Amino acid sequence: GCNPLAETGRSKLQNQRAVLNQQILRAVRMRAGAENLLRATTNNKVREQVLLELSFVNSDLQILKEELEGLNISVEVYQNAGETFSIPLVPLGLKETKDVDFTVPLKDFILEHYSEDSSEYEDEIADLMDLRQACRTPSRDEAGIEMLISYFLQLGFVENRFFSPTRQIGVLFTWYDSFTGVPVCQQNLLLEKASVLFNIGALYTQIGTRCNRQTQAGLENGVDAFQKAAGILSYLKETFTHTPSYDMSPAMLNVLVKMMLAQARECAFEQIGLSGIRNEFFTLLKMTQEVAKVGEVYMLVNTAMNQEPVKENIPYSWSKLAQIKSDHYKALAHYFIATILCDHELQPGDDEDQQEKALSQLYDCMPEGLMVLAILKDKVQRKQLGKAHLRKAIVYHEEALRVCGLCKKLRNIDVLQEVLTAAHKRSLLKYAQQETEDDFLSLIQAPDILPKTEHKIETIAPQFSKVIVKDFFHKLGPLTVFSAKQRWTAPRTICLHHEARELGFSLKGGSPVQIYCLDPACSAASAGVKEGDYIVSVGGVDCKWLGVNEVLEKLKGVGKQPVELEVISCQDTAASLHSKSATYSMGMQKTYSLICLAMDEDKIDQTKKAPLKLPFLSWGTKNRQKAASTLCLPSAVAGSSQIKKKLSPFTLLNTESSLY
Repeated sequence: GCNPLAETGRSKLQNQRAVLNQQILRAVRMRAGAENLLRATTNNKVREQVLLELSFVNSDLQILKEELEGLNISVEVYQNAGETFSIPLVPLGLKETKDVDFTVPLKDFILEHYSEDSSEYEDEIADLMDLRQACRTPSRDEAGIEMLISYFLQLGFVENRFFSPTRQIGVLFTWYDSFTGVPVCQQNLLLEKASVLFNIGALYTQIGTRCNRQTQAGLENGVDAFQKAAGILSYLKETFTHTPSYDMSPAMLNVLVKMMLAQARECAFEQIGLSGIRNEFFTLLKMTQEVAKVGEVYMLVNTAMNQEPVKENIPYSWSKLAQIKSDHYKALAHYFIATILCDHELQPGDDEDQQEKALSQLYDCMPEGLMVLAILKDKVQRKQLGKAHLRKAIVYHEEALRVCGLCKKLRNIDVLQEVLTAAHKRSLLKYAQQETEDDFLSLIQAPDILPKTEHKIETIAPQFSKVIVKDFFHKLGPLTVFSAKQRWTAPRTICLHHEARELGFSLKGGSPVQIYCLDPACSAASAGVKEGDYIVSVGGVDCKWLGVNEVLEKLKGVGKQPVELEVISCQDTAASLHSKSATYSMGMQKTYSLICLAMDEDKIDQTKKAPLKLPFLSWGTKNRQKAASTLCLPSAVAGSSQIKKKLSPFTLLNTESSLY
């Protein structure tokens, strides 16, 4: 990873984000304590003091949230350092996390579950912790992406090796919401994997915003990066459906995917016009529909951002920037078609039918009393319709400038103001160049332009298989056998003696080899070998990864001197228990899990009742009474939600508990 102490603009932003997260956590804890005291006390004087304190704490939280939003809209830091005259693109900030010490939990698990000397795995555990620490400050390039993917794939090995469905090993993962700064803690490794995936997508967005938008190669890289970011976020949405953090909820991820595809579309449009836009009929017609498509996708992004529950948590300035871009690109579409109508006349050598067909495909319906062919032939009608488009373009430009001026964060972005102002002045100049004596007679309203594109923009699915990762804990043995789900006896040492050059058993399987067809009368059986045992060592040499032929070669040395084997027996696995996770999310009146379950309630067959499961941490009043041994934290929410649904390991709430 990058040097965490490097004084780059991006590292400064991440450091500020980490400090804000801690401040938000402290303020949320104070608010939770004050709300609990308010419910518990009956003293009017104390209640007045608590209410006053709550007002101050809520005010501080609002200020901290605005500061965090300011970091999310600090887009200039992530843009290309070269001179550019383009509207800034929006990146995602990386999720912050706390340090995690794997040493004691993993060493204890290796000793207890695998019956091996855990001190031999100190280097592997240190490598895992170093990789996690490096992933907190990844470089903004393909090497940073590869490192994050390596850690994500490594977590798959760790999950299978150490995270049993019947027990928790005591590792607590803490991640902060990228938009609200609210911490989420969970013992389930799925939170770690989901957060790493989010950071992979966020890093792709930062790579996309860093691209040089003055070159074809730079814009191609930008399009590719935003499509890959959308693919990662879409994969996260489909794979982890009940994440306990708002920034990774399906509703939020759906909006972020749309925003990344819109920015990829914007880069693709800039790529088309990078070499210059010729003032030619069909070229301008193509650009009109392409830029109208950009305006349409940003309009859909803005609409999605203003829907509940996303509206409450997504940065306000992002929503306004999407609205500004929608208006800006719609204005450009009307400017291009106005240029066609005002500057081009049908010449004797032109293909009249082709121009009529192309222009008719631009509109859904023509203004009343106008025909496409008549507009092409009649200079007056062309001018009138062209000026109507210019007037509509000016209206869109003025709306974009107005919205930009009303948003405190956006009006401080100089390049945004410059681009919007320049486009507005260009449309005004074009309108001033037209004849004005017939304006009061013109009642034509410019029709809407149908968007159309020849460039397909879609998500690019992540290709994790391209990153080759070696299991840090490879020495434990093949993962198909030596996993947290399997249980065995401790290794038993068997002294194997010579018996007429016969072993008294056969071997089968891959790695490790398994004993079968055991002769009950042979010396091996008398020494304690059982049918189905796995051979893990021959003569003190580890053979977990050896095949049948290799193990037989080692057993050929059995002569007058006995050979020591180490074997293990598989135990019957107890009925799988539901994974219980210690989860809390400070400061959230309700978590996404509650929202998602409520939305899905209608889909559940009402005749089927899911069994009620109690989480490790329970904050409901009834649950306190039912489970006296359960650790209970105070609740800041008076009501409780009645939801009867089978919860995933990521779900924070049960049917009678709520989070604060």
